[in-house]
Parts: sequence; C-alpha cells; structure tokens
Amino acid sequence: MGFNEDAIRALREALEISPENEPLRRHLAGALAGLGRFEEAELEYRQALNLSPLSTELKIELAKVYFQQGKLTQSLVIVEDVTSHPNPPGKAHVLHAHLLLRRGDVPNAVALYKLGVEIDPSAADQELSERLGIASQDRAGAVFEGRVRECWEEPSSASSAEVERPKATFRDVGGMEALKEEIAVKIIYPLQHPEVFQAYGKSVGGGILMYGPPGCGKTHLARATAGEIRAGFISVGINDVLEMWMGNSERNLHALFEQARDNKPCVLFFDEVDALGGRRSDMHGGAGRQLINQFLAEMDGVNCSNEGVLILAASNAPWHVDPAFRRPGRFDRILFVPPPDAPGRAAILRIHCAGKPAENLDFEHVAKKTDGFSGADLKAVVDMAVENKLRQAMRSGNIVLLATKDLAAAAQTLRPTTREWFSTARNYATYSNQGGLYDDVLKYLKIG
Repeated sequence: MGFNEDAIRALREALEISPENEPLRRHLAGALAGLGRFEEAELEYRQALNLSPLSTELKIELAKVYFQQGKLTQSLVIVEDVTSHPNPPGKAHVLHAHLLLRRGDVPNAVALYKLGVEIDPSAADQELSERLGIASQDRAGAVFEGRVRECWEEPSSASSAEVERPKATFRDVGGMEALKEEIAVKIIYPLQHPEVFQAYGKSVGGGILMYGPPGCGKTHLARATAGEIRAGFISVGINDVLEMWMGNSERNLHALFEQARDNKPCVLFFDEVDALGGRRSDMHGGAGRQLINQFLAEMDGVNCSNEGVLILAASNAPWHVDPAFRRPGRFDRILFVPPPDAPGRAAILRIHCAGKPAENLDFEHVAKKTDGFSGADLKAVVDMAVENKLRQAMRSGNIVLLATKDLAAAAQTLRPTTREWFSTARNYATYSNQGGLYDDVLKYLKIG
C-alpha cells in the first residue's frame, strides 16, 4: 500500500485519539520508513517499543531504521540482542550480515546471510548476496580473505574528504566541562603554547578516544574542538574508508591522513572507529588486519610526521576496538562521554529552543524530568513538543507559544535511549575492565 502526506496525517490524528495503540503506531512507523523519513520512523518505533518492549519484530524494524540512517552501532546493539535469544528470525541474521559487511567482515557476513536465508527464504536480499559474492561465485569478484579479489568495475579513486572550518566552539557545547578541560590539556594548550610543551619534550598532536552512549555529543564536541583552535576539521565515516576491493581501504585511509597533514593544524575525527579498528583477534581473514596495521602505522607517523594533526575518535562500542590503539602516542586518552547532567540538559534544551516562539520556558524544570536522556533524546523532546504546537497552529491559524508543560509532556512519552547502551556497557565494565578502562562507567552507574 502506498502512503502520501494525507495518509500520514490521518494516522497521526488517529494516534492522538489512541496514543497507546501499538499496532497503529507500528503502522505509522512503517509508512514513514517506506517514504524514507527514517528519523520520524525511528521516533515512532521507539515509542511503539515503549508499549511492547519485548517485541522482536519492533526491535528488528528499529534496527533497520538505524541502519538506513547510518547509525550502525545502535543497529548492531539491537541485532546482537535479538540474535542472542533462542530461534531468532532469519531477517535478523540478514540484517546482521549487512552490518558486518559495512564493517568489512565479509566471511562472517556470508555465514550469517546464508543462515538467515536458510531459516527464512523470504529474507533473501539479491543485492546483498551479490555484494557478498554468493550469487556470482563464478565472476571475477570472488571473495578472498574478507575482500573481493578483483572487481568487474574500476575501483574508486583514493578518498578525499571535505576540510571544514567549524565556527562552533566550546561555548556552543552544553555541559561537558570536565571533558572540555581534558581535551584542552591534551590538544588545545599544546597548540596555543607550543614553546612550553616543546620545552618538556611534548609534541603538538596525539589522539583521544571518546566513548559512551549514542547521541551524547561526541561528534559535536570534536567539531567544537576544531572551532576552538581555528583548525581544519575532517570527519571520517566508515564509508570514506572501507571498500570491497583489496588494498583500496588502506589507500583511502592513507589519503585521509595525508590530507590532514597538508592542512595542519587539523582535527582528524573518526566516527564509529570500532568499525575501522576492531579487535584483530575477532577477525578471520587477513584483510581486516591489514587495515588496522595501516591505521596504526598512520597514527605512529611511521613515514610522515603527524605534528599538528590532532586525532579524535568516537565509539559507542570501545570494547570492540583493538587494544593496540590504546598504546602511548595513539589514543592514549580514553574519555567517557556520559549523558548530560541536569545543568547540561538545561543548556541543551535552551539551545534547541532558541528562536522558537515560546513563553518563559523553565528549562531547569524539564531537565529534572529527563534524567538519563542523551542530547539526541532532548532534541526529540523539543521536536515532539514543536510538532504538537504546529498542529494546533495549523488548526487555529495562529502562532501558539511553546510552554514548559509542552516540553514536560513530550519528555513523559519518551524513554532515554541510553538505557540500551548501559545494559551492554555494564557487563563489560563489570567483567572486562582491564586496567580500569571502564571505571568511569561503573562510577556513573554507582557500582562498586
């Protein structure tokens, strides 16, 4: 069935009358996803899961929407949870195969895809099977050690990312004062006072790995770091590096480091770094290890100096990052980015409400009702409240001011997405806390 804006509006109006109707909310979420409106679909699926938290079907659909938005870690957390239970559906394995392929782990992606289709033949994905080399084993693109050996098309040229000049500074980041100070000591002060640091034998450069639940501002903080020192900023996603063809991923990674060296001072930011620097012990083929070795060599500046190149990375799953990245001179500062505290939440709400028609908003009051909410969750609160006001404005023909009670009501209908992450992080922090790496997580959870 096709959907248009009138159908979407009708579903929303029906939900206003029956907000606890989970099948109706699921129907709206599927309609939005079908129209490519994945952010809106994500919000509806999350609310549907609030009503039916044990629904495997809803979890998979939410994971698909995360995947479509490039939120790979969030998608992977859900998929791994679903497939850890007995008798998971075939489409969960197929989605898992998609995620592993995006990480460059072709052998395991092939195995999971075959398992998913064996369980449920209707879950077959022709495009994915061809990319995995399953549907065309006799062609030149055979899988070898986790990569396609040769391609029947010309491989792309070496990666070149845009060098931004961010205007945002630390003043535009709500809360996170302790994190800002850590970054200042490691990155900003050495650049502002190089003679002092050189006197102590400290070079300008180095790496910081930020980890924590999704949506808590890691990317925003990295961009503000570049703005704080008026440096270039290169944001690297896995799509900028990973390719199916052997050797191309390593070449892309080298080109990005070279681009940063040519534009120093420059902040080189790796999002979802666990997808590029996963544990070599978890890899079956040699291709993934080659990419990690290349990454480590670039960070060490084996052939080129990294003086003036400031390397920041973010991960929602630091337990998947190879331990070699934590050695001195690489990511030697590992910073936990928690959900914002109450003053931070008030500051974030104030930023998102700026410029909107409102009356005397009490951000501190709303902040008290949003404990555990990420920055992205708080944006969803504001978006939901604004949408409700827009509906009222369209009916009345007049601007309706946003009030504190509107934000509080929106917050009441949402759950913090960080809970999912902390349920996973708790296990690693409790049982795999080598060297006290996750002590900050235990402290935040008030464990031990």
